[in-house]
Amino acid sequence: MDLFDHALDRDDAGKPLPERLRPRRLEEFVGQEHVLGPGSALRRAIEADQVPSLILWGPPGTGKTTLGHIVAERTGATFVPFSAVLGGVKEIREIVAAARERRRLHRQRTILFVDEIHRFSRSQQDAFLPHVEAGTVTLVGATTENPSFEINGALLSRCRVVTLRALTDEEVGTLLDRAVASPRGLCGTIRLSTEARESLSRSAYGDARRALVALESAAAAVRLTGREEISAADAEEAMQHKPLPYDKAGEQHYDLASAFIKSMRGSDPDAAVYYMVRMLEGGEEPRFVVRRMVIFAAEDVGNADPQALVVATAALQALELTGMPEGVLPLTQAATYLALAPKSNTVIAAYAAARKLVLEKGPLPVPLSLRNAPTRLMESMGYGGGYRYPHNFEGHYVAEEYLPDALRGTRIVSPSGSGLERELFERLARLRAGKKDG
Repeated sequence: MDLFDHALDRDDAGKPLPERLRPRRLEEFVGQEHVLGPGSALRRAIEADQVPSLILWGPPGTGKTTLGHIVAERTGATFVPFSAVLGGVKEIREIVAAARERRRLHRQRTILFVDEIHRFSRSQQDAFLPHVEAGTVTLVGATTENPSFEINGALLSRCRVVTLRALTDEEVGTLLDRAVASPRGLCGTIRLSTEARESLSRSAYGDARRALVALESAAAAVRLTGREEISAADAEEAMQHKPLPYDKAGEQHYDLASAFIKSMRGSDPDAAVYYMVRMLEGGEEPRFVVRRMVIFAAEDVGNADPQALVVATAALQALELTGMPEGVLPLTQAATYLALAPKSNTVIAAYAAARKLVLEKGPLPVPLSLRNAPTRLMESMGYGGGYRYPHNFEGHYVAEEYLPDALRGTRIVSPSGSGLERELFERLARLRAGKKDG
């Protein structure tokens, strides 16, 4: 440790453990080997002081802010933090003016670090664009949201997106070991039992900050009792069983909902229930989950098993009646039923085909035989003329064309050959062939 490190340690006194332990050099960074490993493009760019503007995208606690600091330190650039929540266009102009002056007088680059860049307004993003383009500032933005949805295309095209992943349990464990031993951490004054290390690593869900905050809390509690080792019980108490990381308005919401639907569609009840529980435990609104099941019952099961829609809507009624947490039972029943039911997408395919015809052909006239004739004038014009009432015929069926004349012979609904739908279409085929029903 050199004099610079000692000075930093004094400055860090009183800061939370995650801040004190924040890596200061690339060599101290844990995880993200896929983008920072030896020989990787980003590492070579950092080491060569040729870092482009970056968007660091990943879950909380994966090192986005830390990487921004390291890039600035490694390249010798001035690091300027900016809040996407608190800052405005006026502050952006001031930062750019200072960066321009710094570059002119000292030939020094400015790395502008924007945390939560997804919270930028369009006007803020537009204000940055020409200065990023001109190289006045190197933009490093950090976000937990998919940049494709949150950052305008012009700015995004001038940045390299670096995707960070959640840390593994072992990587979190490495950080915990470092925190226990480091002079910037617990200085070796507290031991961490193997069970406690496993509990903290597992319960952090890949979030280094969450693990370190819990470690500091557990250490403080242990010191008050006069003990020197953190037990599994201490670790679990420090974690306080916080809810799973889940953003109801962000990409994870859509990812899990998509996985839930696709698991039911793929007839995998295990995965369907798993993703449903992930959403519910993350704080998702139960009505959202059941709405997706009602839609699924019609879109992906349909007449292959009409009972599916009954089960899904009954789950909604049961949820309204019982509330949560008991409501998870009808939801789970519905999810497993839908996953196990025979599948058919005839309903959505038929609607799409009919809509295409309507939009392409326009308002084709309804055949006269199918029109209502409430007045003598309309009757004299042929409205309702020639209509044959199916119930007057054997089998309650009569061969007839019901589509507009321009669509005669068109087949809109195609059978899936699945479940009850197969039987229904087999009956239709017999009727159309002139055979008796049954």
